Amino acid sequence: MFNKPVDLFGAAAFIAFMAVLPLIFPGNYLIGVLTVSVIYGIWAVSWDFMSGLTGRENFGHSLFIGVGAYTAGFLNTTLGVNGWWSLPAAMVMAVLFALLMGLPTLRLKGPYFALAMLSGAVIMQRLMLIFWEQTGGEEGINGLTPLIRNQLGFYYFALGVLVVTTALLMWLARSNWGLILRAIRGDEATCQAAGINVTYYKIASLMISAAFAGAGGAMYAHYQLQVSPQLFAVVTSITIITMVYVGGMATIYGPVGGAILLVLLTELLRNFGEWRLMIYSCTLIGILFFLPNGLIAPTWRRVRASLGAKE
Repeated sequence: MFNKPVDLFGAAAFIAFMAVLPLIFPGNYLIGVLTVSVIYGIWAVSWDFMSGLTGRENFGHSLFIGVGAYTAGFLNTTLGVNGWWSLPAAMVMAVLFALLMGLPTLRLKGPYFALAMLSGAVIMQRLMLIFWEQTGGEEGINGLTPLIRNQLGFYYFALGVLVVTTALLMWLARSNWGLILRAIRGDEATCQAAGINVTYYKIASLMISAAFAGAGGAMYAHYQLQVSPQLFAVVTSITIITMVYVGGMATIYGPVGGAILLVLLTELLRNFGEWRLMIYSCTLIGILFFLPNGLIAPTWRRVRASLGAKE
């Protein structure tokens, strides 16, 4: 099931690599790209915990990201609240929206939950534009204060949050809680017949997922120093889902690698100009077609096997 020495070594090696990378290749540009990739990693991990484990795909994950970001924006610019308080506030607001959306939608069968969540994100994006006097409209909210003024310091803070988030969600995924979520994905009707409160576990997992997505949204807002309705866009959710599939769904750690890999790939392809989008799309299609279980997690499993670790 879980070979602790090997997996802990792999985690330590990854953290060390991410920590020394900006020291080996110094420069604000690379640090900025790495910071964004780490924040996307938080979003991808939070999506995978609920949707990957339960099989109920959430096409509106950007709803929680945007709610967290706008919560940070309003608190910091309008009320003058210290930016550090916006992180827990963003988590609370995202959880409230998860509860509001989850109670009526998680009882739906088939693809209707995914469509309902997508609709929620689209509606919030439109509301940000309609009430432009309060939200800033397309320009959004500007003038947020940075959590940490040193760019490298903020990167290490974001990396630390990613590590803690991943460790916590992996612990939950490997506990009885995670076992129940996987059972729901396998056969929800049997779980209900066994007396498991399926709705409770799905809503609770959505709330946990939303909390970390909201925290990531607040971090992103304080890093970019502005918030825009684009955070609610469907493309944000689709990008995160793609990162999860590339990393390996329902593995928790896989989406971290998928997020960092795709963000770095996007930046590396900038020199290809107008060919960039085609090369990126073809690469994604190749990974998803030839590696349906993802790239990162299966690769790590092969490495574990070569080291003699048992599954």
